[in-house]
Amino acid sequence: MARTQLPPPLPPETRTVGQLVAESIRLYGARFWPSLALGIGPALLGVAAAELHGAVRVVLVLGVGPLVLASSYAGAVALVRPIGRGRYVAVALAAGYLAFLPVCVSRLWIFPGIYLVALAWLALVGLAVPAALVERRGYADALRRGVQLARADYVHALGSLATLAITIFLTGLVIFFSLREGSGQALRIAAVLAFIVLAPLFVLGAAVLYVDQAARVESSPRARRRNSNGDLHSSFQPDGTGRADAEGEPRPPARGEQGR
Repeated sequence: MARTQLPPPLPPETRTVGQLVAESIRLYGARFWPSLALGIGPALLGVAAAELHGAVRVVLVLGVGPLVLASSYAGAVALVRPIGRGRYVAVALAAGYLAFLPVCVSRLWIFPGIYLVALAWLALVGLAVPAALVERRGYADALRRGVQLARADYVHALGSLATLAITIFLTGLVIFFSLREGSGQALRIAAVLAFIVLAPLFVLGAAVLYVDQAARVESSPRARRRNSNGDLHSSFQPDGTGRADAEGEPRPPARGEQGR
């Protein structure tokens, strides 16, 4: 029986949330070992947040946590696009600290809607990290560019991050319930291994999201007008003050007609 051929993927500017997740999984499989390494830092952070208490836990989660997550995100961006080095990495980490801070806050203080607020903030600001690395921008410029990219299709950005988070959460639950008969130590080890395996999917999806949003910005009507030929007139806008179209001007009289 002939294998059914899958339809070609949509271009980035029209890619759906489901195709973004599928592209993230495909990228994960194509660059498995470098991708797997992206989950080590977040997994160790999760272990520390669960085992520590008091002021030490707060300082670690809020002081180091956002930088750990930003570093993992920057590594995922490097797997998707060529990136700048040196100061651009420092700018990306600084922007990532601001973007991931609410995510780390949600590990310490939980109230209804905190996870949605954290994801909404990350969807709005988080694209500043790849903007700094790929487009080699300064801190303030990277933040402005990140917001611009998010606003190109904010529903797609937030929906993509939320879908990735839900996918990881549900997969983690399956792993937990399949191993719940084991000892407490075995459960901790399984949880760490599962987090190492699952965490890269989120940052890889966030890196693919940058490609989608950048394509949406470039394909927007404003960008097309900016890149189009300036000599062409819009059919929806009449001529302003100044010289009219040549075909609409009265023809000057010929030399033999001037004395008539």
